[in-house]
Amino acid sequence: MTTCDGRSSREGLAPGGDVAGGGSEAALTMLRQDSNDDTEDVSLFDADEEVSTRSKRSKIRHPVASFFHLFFRVSAIMVYLLCELISSSFIACMVSIILLLSCDFWTVKNVTGRLMVGLRWWNQVDDDGKSHWVFEARKALAQGKKVSSEAESRIFWLGLITCPVIWVIFAFSALFSFKVKWLAVVTMGVVLQGANLYGYIKCKVGRTTNLTSMATSYLGRQFLRQTVVKDDQAAS
Repeated sequence: MTTCDGRSSREGLAPGGDVAGGGSEAALTMLRQDSNDDTEDVSLFDADEEVSTRSKRSKIRHPVASFFHLFFRVSAIMVYLLCELISSSFIACMVSIILLLSCDFWTVKNVTGRLMVGLRWWNQVDDDGKSHWVFEARKALAQGKKVSSEAESRIFWLGLITCPVIWVIFAFSALFSFKVKWLAVVTMGVVLQGANLYGYIKCKVGRTTNLTSMATSYLGRQFLRQTVVKDDQAAS
């Protein structure tokens, strides 16, 4: 009897123990899978968000506009520098430079400024016959999204500011070297590219802001800051 009871008790306890052990191992496996799934979802979500944010900031959305924003103005400068090597005809070089400058003025004013940085300016005549200059900036989108990418903004402002400065240097060079025939061409470059620079700066800082007063206030703040620094150094 005892032998039979013992066997029956052992045979009864063994399946129960196996069931308990199997159930605990299955529960642990499910918990581990849940924890792994949670951590993987969070890490992948954060990584995708960071990658998408960086790609949006560094991505050039309008490559054709970015190319032609620099193409015409850089080509005009290169033709001016190499005109004596390209052709001996002054008329051909002058016409080529003026055509490139005109194409650049139209492209930057009507196309690249609107696409790359969301700015535009133009002149309109009202019903009374009065001429008005309009300077507009596209409003930012919802949820803090920028109108343009940082890469396009750098390309736009770098080309817009650098090239007029180069034409000003050419103007002084032609004036001091007594190249009178090139003064008209260089003056055309300064006027056309300087007009775009002035117009887009007005769009950027606001149409009601006076650039002269803004520059004066900036210089005044810099002078006051330097004065304060000198007084602190003298006191110490």
